[in-house]
Amino acid sequence: MRQIERSLLQCGYSRIVGVDEVGRGPLAGPVVAAAVYVPLDIDLPGIQDSKALSAKRRLEAFQQILRHGQAAVGMATSAEIDRLNILNATYLAMHRAIRGLGFMPDICLVDGNRPIPGLTVPQRTIVGGDAKCFSIAAASIVAKVIRDRFMEDYHRLFPEYGFDRNKGYPTAEHRRAISEYGLCPIHRLTFGRAV
Repeated sequence: MRQIERSLLQCGYSRIVGVDEVGRGPLAGPVVAAAVYVPLDIDLPGIQDSKALSAKRRLEAFQQILRHGQAAVGMATSAEIDRLNILNATYLAMHRAIRGLGFMPDICLVDGNRPIPGLTVPQRTIVGGDAKCFSIAAASIVAKVIRDRFMEDYHRLFPEYGFDRNKGYPTAEHRRAISEYGLCPIHRLTFGRAV
């Protein structure tokens, strides 16, 4: 999982940061991005795509990442998603995460096929990066844990939508709740066509 980072280290890059997001597809809640740096001499077994881990394993990996590396998150609210569109809101969250690190990366490894517009450091996009690249996988774990926590907090405010279970994604349960109760303040109005 660290082959990409090792090859970049040989090219002179040392602060290699993985960037990923969670929450582009839901009908409610923020999109959350994470930027993660784990030095190459630190081995963290079990780091893989957050979607491949159970909640328990994801939390264990999250704690290891924070213990041995540096991580920052950025988010864009549902209101920002409505104003900017989901793609631009994702880029905003990514910029916020990278700035939150407190240092300038030498290079960012970004999940997907589109570079982050306006980023002033070199970057490399990797399609399916959360399954191929350690740093991006670590970022996917951090983003997922933090976004899930947001949605569990929102569940306490709006329990009728089942955010603790669906995390804002368009499940049958969530769609039924919208039909019965309407939209709540964290729903994305621009996704209304999908309801």
